[in-house]
Amino acid sequence: RWTTFKPPAAGQSSRYRGLILHRRSHNRPITYPNLADDAAAFMDAVGVERADVFGYSMGAAAGLQLAIRHPEKVDQLIGASIAYDATGWQPAFREMIPTMSPEMFVGGPMEAEWQKLAPNKDGFNDLVEKLIALEKEPMAWEADVRALQAPVLIIAGDADVSTLEHSVSMFRLLGGGVMGDMGQPLPGSRLAILPATSHTAVINQVDLLHSFIEPYLQSETPAGFMVQE
Repeated sequence: RWTTFKPPAAGQSSRYRGLILHRRSHNRPITYPNLADDAAAFMDAVGVERADVFGYSMGAAAGLQLAIRHPEKVDQLIGASIAYDATGWQPAFREMIPTMSPEMFVGGPMEAEWQKLAPNKDGFNDLVEKLIALEKEPMAWEADVRALQAPVLIIAGDADVSTLEHSVSMFRLLGGGVMGDMGQPLPGSRLAILPATSHTAVINQVDLLHSFIEPYLQSETPAGFMVQE
């Protein structure tokens, strides 16, 4: 994990106990189902029956798989830069994936964090190769998203890896995108688009993230002119 990263809600409020697990890497395959099952096993190990789950980027996809594979463990899901289908990625990113290599990440912030944290300093290339393989893993979870039991807060930058259309499509699969002033309760899922925000900039705006994560977790809804039941 990144040393500077903390779950926004847990980092900003005394209401929550935040748990961050270190993910698998060396000598074990990295797949989204494996990551989800690891999270479920971690929750069992620490005695957490259910939780509000936050994930960013690959972690958001892993969180989505946790909600799909282990619905009994997820109360509410927060997915920052989340996607449910690889066809929803930006065309430029999809074109880049086949060209990705460990050398592209040498000398960057990801390697710098690796050198700070990893006991095996020579294992960076191995990790990156596994992460590139994860990017190539098939992702087509529309039916699973439509059947989700837990609400989802979808967070995306307006210049994110996933297209805006993909974020809206996911929101609609979850019952969102309705006319809100018609006297009916709003859906449990929510959509937040961050302006002037790229993929890597999403997670750095902790105060902004917290401003809509906290109301989501508390099921708070801004008052409108029309009375809602």
